Amino acid sequence: MTYKTPLFAAICAAGLLGPVSSAVAQDHAYKVQAQRQVITISCYRGPWDDVIWDRPNPQFTDSLVAAGYTLPEAHAIGERVCRDPSTVHNPDGMIAVLNQIIAQSPPGRR
Repeated sequence: MTYKTPLFAAICAAGLLGPVSSAVAQDHAYKVQAQRQVITISCYRGPWDDVIWDRPNPQFTDSLVAAGYTLPEAHAIGERVCRDPSTVHNPDGMIAVLNQIIAQSPPGRR
């Protein structure tokens, strides 16, 4: 199963980007622009409805790394989303769980 969710809204909700505006300092104008990041949620489910073989597919982990998470963080997030029993056959639930994780632990936060 593969689903995409915009990370931009979750990052803004988490306050990672802050307000997007221009600033003037010493006669130089600086513009901050936010880029929209798309995360592909993709899990291997196996033939059962129970959480047995469930794990994140590489494109899920890779898209989390591209969004700013380290590989261990991305793998842990993928495991949390894919192994959550409430997300089996529930794409909206997978998106909700991922958005909750992003809000609690935005990428690049150290």
